[in-house]
Amino acid sequence: MVVGEVPEMVELLVIGGGPGGYAAAIRGAQLGRQVTLVERDAIGGTCLNVGCIPSKALIEVADLVWRARHGAALGVHAEVTVDMAEVRAHLVQVVDGLVGGVRQLLSASGVTVIKGDARFIRPDRVVVDEGPRVQHLEFDRAVVATGSRPTFPPGLEPDGVHVLDATGVLALERLPASVAVIGGGYIGVELGTALAKLGATVTIIEVADRLLPAMQPSLGRVVTRRLAQLGVTVRTGVAVDEVTATGLVAGGTAIDAEVVVVATGRRPNSDSFGLELTGAVVDERGLVVVDAARRATPHVLALGDLTVGPALAHKAMAEADVAARTAAGLAAAFDPAAVAQVVFSDPEVASVGLTVDEARRAGAVVRTSTFPLTASGRARTLDATYGFVEVVADGDGTVLGVHLAGPHVSELAGEAALAIEAALTTEELAATIHPHPTISEALAEAAQGVRGWALHTVARRGEAPPGGRPA
Repeated sequence: MVVGEVPEMVELLVIGGGPGGYAAAIRGAQLGRQVTLVERDAIGGTCLNVGCIPSKALIEVADLVWRARHGAALGVHAEVTVDMAEVRAHLVQVVDGLVGGVRQLLSASGVTVIKGDARFIRPDRVVVDEGPRVQHLEFDRAVVATGSRPTFPPGLEPDGVHVLDATGVLALERLPASVAVIGGGYIGVELGTALAKLGATVTIIEVADRLLPAMQPSLGRVVTRRLAQLGVTVRTGVAVDEVTATGLVAGGTAIDAEVVVVATGRRPNSDSFGLELTGAVVDERGLVVVDAARRATPHVLALGDLTVGPALAHKAMAEADVAARTAAGLAAAFDPAAVAQVVFSDPEVASVGLTVDEARRAGAVVRTSTFPLTASGRARTLDATYGFVEVVADGDGTVLGVHLAGPHVSELAGEAALAIEAALTTEELAATIHPHPTISEALAEAAQGVRGWALHTVARRGEAPPGGRPA
């Protein structure tokens, strides 16, 4: 053995400093483990640095611009200019503040953070390339949380000038006059909507027959209608033939675009750090096979975008808690009844639990009700009545799913998930007093409507309201 190969012993090694990774590191330290976290780039990962956080900050800026420019119906008349360089500086400030906060939490928890590339060289050891030096770490347990990366069809690779990925959009310091977005999933819809509200002419191209193809069709339909009101052209059921110097060709039709944004999906980062040497199994999609305790092998655990399920930061953080507990020798399992999926489109949409079709396929006798936001006082005060809240229940009234479209409905997804996790009935959900005037009232109204006694829509006849809160 040569000098430099003597390993340092680590109780819990975490590879990847995104939401799942840093959450696993902090929780592991709280459980008494000696923790080392290795991150090759920036703490916070894609989500915090170039994904969830800066994109939502950009969306808020775009909403502010749009509402100011289109407030005439409310009696507001304003002239608005946008300085994209200053917007970019704002995004950086938001990200830097949160990254600094996570670093402080790691430090306060006693987590050792190493900036470098970690690679397995045997089942219980990694080598970390820190640039100037290389060190070996031998671990008792390891959590891999290396996330995912964007994928690009051949010929649609970003060049940083004419063709951009999502990260490139968030770094813009000048608003392009026209934009073509390839991909009508949540990333493409969010970025396309924001750019349109800022003043760009936007076209969204999706190869599937509808926008947001992974979500309930009714959610995609309300977003598509609203995009038309925002002046966005949506083309579904067509593929991109080629990118040209002046835009692109899709379905044989030329589309002018100063900038082309490619948002066509992501792939797990499971293929670049020797994971196979641990005995972990990686399937054909690049996903690491794990059990309910997050174990890929007796000593290696995996979470987040590396594993099956939606690639969402909140899912990764929930899995991190399970992984840290397992690594500490505690009994734990990841078995949620529902994981909320949210798109920060206009209107926002969220899906929690089963759809009507999924519930029927599962053998449930389905009861459902939809409350339109045209009947919501709060939606009218916001001048944003496009949307609805749908509650799906079984024959006993147990809540199986909640699907929402409207202003700020992302803030209701947690309540919906809690109702499903706790197996609440629609009666219990409706009997919970929701404050007025809020969008949250729509959730209670939809729950009431399942039994046919919604207050602010015409109720169907047949079932009388219950006498009070169930015993």
